Amino acid sequence: MNLPRRHFLKFIGATVAAPVLPRLAIALDYPTKPLRLVVGFAAGGLTDTIARIIGQWLSDRLGQQVIVENKTGGGTNIATQSVVTSPPDGYTLLLVTSSNPVNTTFYDRLPFNFQQDIVPVAGVASFPLVMVVNPLVPARTVSEFIDYAKANPGKVTMASFGTGTSSHLLGELIKSTAGVNMVHVPYRGEAPALIDLIAGQVQVMFATVSSSMEHIKAGKLRALAVSTATRWNGLPETPTLGETFPGLEANSWYGIGAAKGTSQEIIAKLSREIDAGLTNSAIKARLAELNTTPMILTSDELGALIATDTQKWGKVIRAANIKAD
Repeated sequence: MNLPRRHFLKFIGATVAAPVLPRLAIALDYPTKPLRLVVGFAAGGLTDTIARIIGQWLSDRLGQQVIVENKTGGGTNIATQSVVTSPPDGYTLLLVTSSNPVNTTFYDRLPFNFQQDIVPVAGVASFPLVMVVNPLVPARTVSEFIDYAKANPGKVTMASFGTGTSSHLLGELIKSTAGVNMVHVPYRGEAPALIDLIAGQVQVMFATVSSSMEHIKAGKLRALAVSTATRWNGLPETPTLGETFPGLEANSWYGIGAAKGTSQEIIAKLSREIDAGLTNSAIKARLAELNTTPMILTSDELGALIATDTQKWGKVIRAANIKAD
């Protein structure tokens, strides 16, 4: 069969466009049913609260309910696995946290490859850790604390809210960077660690600002430094760790991810709506109440952050020979 040239070109064009048109149609219609936002932490904590704030915003913007589903256990790995194995249609999302890059090295065997199996969608929020000491510790600066620790090798106790947590890993990074020996005392959560720190049972901790702020203001704890690159608005008089250790930065953060294979059109739509929320004055005020800051990142930028943190914390975990319990 001989086709005129113009008919042949139309035929070829339609053939090439055919796979694209259904994807575009799906993206334009999306979503047509409720979404799930899977969270690897229990209800009621900071992570869950952040998820519900962004989930409600997306519900209002997308016209479909976003149901927050808490799947605890395995250091967020159970939640991650449930999203990895879900259909890549944009209806099951993951609240990605700074724990996910850590887990890549912390756990010897995982049933997924986080960087390959989860597609970054957008950033959500970040917050610093704060280096706090019991007021009886004779140090008012990071340098003074390092001198104190060096003068008392093996006698300074460092609390954390669990082995392999951001609190623990930042402490290990400081130990190796400063060349000091501190005894790690892991707790099952931040609350009991703070109780013992205030009581003087342990001497130093890298705590979340949301949990430690009231104790700092009450004088029950002394803040020595925050982990942000620049001084943090919530504690403007407190130096950064980078002022003592140039280049050192270690924020905790949240983002949104989806299963590998989710269409770029759906990812772009979700990213636009999330970014719109993070610039909304009411959302910004709510995040500020939680001592967090909006973290507006594209899919590629969130992917770069995940890659950087995977490499950084992987080195710390291997150097300190940290193993999951």
